[in-house]
Amino acid sequence: MRYPDGGGLTAKQRARREQVRFEAAELFAQDIGPPQVARLLRVSRKSAYAWHARWRAGGVEALCSKGLCGRRSRMRPQWRDWPAAELDKGPAAHGWDEERGWTLARVALVIARRFHVRFSPAQTWRILRQMGFTPQLPAHRSAERDEHRVATWTRTTWPEVGKE
Repeated sequence: MRYPDGGGLTAKQRARREQVRFEAAELFAQDIGPPQVARLLRVSRKSAYAWHARWRAGGVEALCSKGLCGRRSRMRPQWRDWPAAELDKGPAAHGWDEERGWTLARVALVIARRFHVRFSPAQTWRILRQMGFTPQLPAHRSAERDEHRVATWTRTTWPEVGKE
Protein backbone atom coordinates (compact mmCIF):
# COMPACT_ATOMS: atom_id res chain seq x y z
CA MET A 1 0.00 0.00 0.00
CA ARG A 2 1.30 3.45 -0.88
CA TYR A 3 0.83 6.44 1.35
CA PRO A 4 0.87 10.12 0.40
CA ASP A 5 4.18 11.88 0.93
CA GLY A 6 5.88 8.49 1.25
CA GLY A 7 5.43 8.70 4.99
CA GLY A 8 3.70 5.46 5.94
CA LEU A 9 1.83 5.27 9.24
CA THR A 10 2.61 7.01 12.49
CA ALA A 11 2.98 4.99 15.68
CA LYS A 12 -0.53 6.07 16.74
CA GLN A 13 -2.04 4.96 13.42
CA ARG A 14 -0.23 1.60 13.61
CA ALA A 15 -1.56 1.09 17.15
CA ARG A 16 -5.11 1.88 15.98
CA ARG A 17 -4.89 -0.63 13.13
CA GLU A 18 -3.48 -3.23 15.50
CA GLN A 19 -6.43 -2.61 17.83
CA VAL A 20 -8.84 -3.27 14.94
CA ARG A 21 -7.08 -6.58 14.25
CA PHE A 22 -7.40 -7.52 17.93
CA GLU A 23 -11.13 -6.75 17.78
CA ALA A 24 -11.32 -9.02 14.75
CA ALA A 25 -9.59 -11.79 16.73
CA GLU A 26 -12.22 -11.47 19.49
CA LEU A 27 -14.97 -11.81 16.88
CA PHE A 28 -13.24 -14.82 15.29
CA ALA A 29 -13.08 -16.44 18.73
CA GLN A 30 -16.90 -16.02 18.94
CA ASP A 31 -17.22 -18.01 15.69
CA ILE A 32 -18.09 -14.99 13.57
CA GLY A 33 -16.93 -15.41 9.97
CA PRO A 34 -14.65 -13.05 8.05
CA PRO A 35 -17.46 -11.50 5.92
CA GLN A 36 -19.39 -10.49 9.05
CA VAL A 37 -16.18 -9.26 10.73
CA ALA A 38 -15.42 -7.14 7.67
CA ARG A 39 -18.89 -5.60 7.81
CA LEU A 40 -18.82 -5.00 11.59
CA LEU A 41 -15.33 -3.44 11.62
CA ARG A 42 -15.78 -1.65 8.28
CA VAL A 43 -12.72 -3.21 6.65
CA SER A 44 -12.29 -5.05 3.38
CA ARG A 45 -13.24 -8.70 3.14
CA LYS A 46 -9.74 -9.43 1.86
CA SER A 47 -8.24 -8.03 5.08
CA ALA A 48 -10.71 -9.96 7.23
CA TYR A 49 -9.90 -13.24 5.47
CA ALA A 50 -6.15 -12.58 5.77
CA TRP A 51 -6.49 -11.79 9.49
CA HIS A 52 -8.60 -14.92 9.98
CA ALA A 53 -5.93 -17.09 8.37
CA ARG A 54 -3.19 -15.52 10.50
CA TRP A 55 -5.31 -15.82 13.63
CA ARG A 56 -5.97 -19.54 12.98
CA ALA A 57 -2.28 -20.17 12.36
CA GLY A 58 -0.80 -18.19 15.25
CA GLY A 59 -3.50 -16.78 17.50
CA VAL A 60 -3.75 -13.17 18.57
CA GLU A 61 0.05 -12.79 18.58
CA ALA A 62 0.04 -13.31 14.81
CA LEU A 63 -2.04 -10.13 14.46
CA CYS A 64 0.43 -7.93 16.34
CA SER A 65 1.99 -5.02 14.48
CA LYS A 66 5.36 -5.76 12.93
CA GLY A 67 6.47 -2.16 13.49
CA LEU A 68 7.99 0.17 10.97
CA CYS A 69 8.45 -1.14 7.48
CA GLY A 70 11.07 -0.24 4.95
CA ARG A 71 14.70 0.55 5.27
CA ARG A 72 15.99 2.74 8.09
CA SER A 73 17.20 6.18 7.13
CA ARG A 74 20.93 6.68 6.90
CA MET A 75 20.36 10.04 8.65
CA ARG A 76 21.01 9.13 12.26
CA PRO A 77 18.78 10.71 14.94
CA GLN A 78 21.83 12.12 16.75
CA TRP A 79 22.86 13.98 13.57
CA ARG A 80 19.60 15.93 13.20
CA ASP A 81 20.49 18.86 15.47
CA TRP A 82 23.59 19.76 13.48
CA PRO A 83 21.91 20.49 10.09
CA ALA A 84 19.27 22.68 11.76
CA ALA A 85 21.96 24.81 13.39
CA GLU A 86 23.94 25.02 10.15
CA LEU A 87 20.90 26.04 8.11
CA ASP A 88 20.22 28.85 10.58
CA LYS A 89 23.71 30.23 9.85
CA GLY A 90 22.68 30.71 6.22
CA PRO A 91 24.26 29.70 2.92
CA ALA A 92 26.97 32.38 3.15
CA ALA A 93 28.53 30.53 6.10
CA HIS A 94 29.11 27.60 3.73
CA GLY A 95 30.47 29.59 0.80
CA TRP A 96 27.33 30.36 -1.24
CA ASP A 97 25.67 33.62 -2.15
CA GLU A 98 23.20 34.61 0.61
CA GLU A 99 20.73 36.02 -1.93
CA ARG A 100 20.14 32.64 -3.59
CA GLY A 101 19.11 30.94 -0.33
CA TRP A 102 19.13 27.26 0.49
CA THR A 103 18.31 24.62 -2.12
CA LEU A 104 17.91 20.90 -1.55
CA ALA A 105 21.12 20.25 -3.46
CA ARG A 106 23.02 22.67 -1.20
CA VAL A 107 21.58 21.17 1.98
CA ALA A 108 22.45 17.66 0.73
CA LEU A 109 26.01 18.80 0.01
CA VAL A 110 26.41 20.34 3.50
CA ILE A 111 25.18 17.09 5.08
CA ALA A 112 27.47 15.03 2.83
CA ARG A 113 30.50 17.14 3.77
CA ARG A 114 29.85 16.69 7.47
CA PHE A 115 28.64 13.08 7.69
CA HIS A 116 30.06 11.54 4.47
CA VAL A 117 26.60 10.29 3.45
CA ARG A 118 24.98 11.42 0.19
CA PHE A 119 21.23 12.02 -0.04
CA SER A 120 19.17 12.72 -3.15
CA PRO A 121 17.12 15.94 -3.22
CA ALA A 122 13.97 13.89 -2.48
CA GLN A 123 15.62 12.21 0.52
CA THR A 124 16.94 15.57 1.71
CA TRP A 125 13.46 17.08 1.51
CA ARG A 126 12.00 14.15 3.47
CA ILE A 127 14.64 14.63 6.20
CA LEU A 128 14.03 18.38 6.37
CA ARG A 129 10.27 17.89 6.54
CA GLN A 130 10.70 15.41 9.39
CA MET A 131 12.83 18.02 11.17
CA GLY A 132 10.00 20.56 10.87
CA PHE A 133 11.26 22.66 7.96
CA THR A 134 8.82 24.01 5.37
CA PRO A 135 9.42 25.29 1.85
CA GLN A 136 9.72 29.04 1.79
CA LEU A 137 10.53 31.50 -0.94
CA PRO A 138 12.00 34.92 -0.25
CA ALA A 139 9.85 37.93 -1.01
CA HIS A 140 11.17 39.51 -4.19
CA ARG A 141 11.20 43.29 -3.82
CA SER A 142 12.39 45.88 -6.24
CA ALA A 143 15.73 47.43 -5.31
CA GLU A 144 14.25 50.88 -6.02
CA ARG A 145 11.20 50.33 -3.79
CA ASP A 146 10.49 53.26 -1.47
CA GLU A 147 8.61 51.96 1.57
CA HIS A 148 7.54 55.46 2.65
CA ARG A 149 5.93 56.21 -0.74
CA VAL A 150 4.21 52.80 -0.78
CA ALA A 151 2.75 53.43 2.69
CA THR A 152 1.58 56.91 1.67
CA TRP A 153 -0.08 55.59 -1.51
CA THR A 154 -1.77 52.79 0.44
CA ARG A 155 -3.09 55.30 2.99
CA THR A 156 -4.22 58.06 0.61
CA THR A 157 -4.82 56.76 -2.94
CA TRP A 158 -5.93 53.17 -2.35
CA PRO A 159 -9.13 54.05 -0.42
CA GLU A 160 -10.27 56.16 -3.40
CA VAL A 161 -9.42 53.47 -5.95
CA GLY A 162 -10.98 50.73 -3.83
CA LYS A 163 -14.39 52.45 -3.83
CA GLU A 164 -14.85 51.92 -7.56
